[in-house]
Amino acid sequence: MSHPLARRVYDTCHLTGRFRLRSGQVSAEYFDKYLFEGEPSLLREVAEAMVDLLPECDVLAGMELGGIPLATVMSQLTGLPTVFVRKHAKEYGTSKVAEGGPVHGRRVVLIEDVVTTGGALLASCGQLRAIGAQVDTVVCAIDREQGGPKNLAAEALQLRAALTRRDLEASLTK
Repeated sequence: MSHPLARRVYDTCHLTGRFRLRSGQVSAEYFDKYLFEGEPSLLREVAEAMVDLLPECDVLAGMELGGIPLATVMSQLTGLPTVFVRKHAKEYGTSKVAEGGPVHGRRVVLIEDVVTTGGALLASCGQLRAIGAQVDTVVCAIDREQGGPKNLAAEALQLRAALTRRDLEASLTK
């Protein structure tokens, strides 16, 4: 991937200050992925890079929460329908895990913003497969290179990333 996009994403999302991480640790740096998704031109540029990674498919499945804006823009760029995948099926109404059109018997590509270990993707993939979706590919904006590809491969999922942590770090030296 071109370093100018990596640099734009890094410059937009890298924050300094005092941040409490999910682990409970405190860090002087934080990468706020929602900042690139909230910036229209940068969101489109990242989505365009992700479209280039799509295999043949019938449906894009945006993962709650960060994958939804990306999948929506990618749907606009490709004309492919999109569904929105909840972390947990809602307990009322239609009780669906995937909101939108049908996925049964269709080749579905999961769309995510940032992949770390892939745990949430594995859970959602299992739920989609259980309702008849054919899922073998995840396309993400950023692979943090912390085990995601290996963990996903164990469940027959290929990860395709527009950017990696290495791309973001390398963009700083250019």
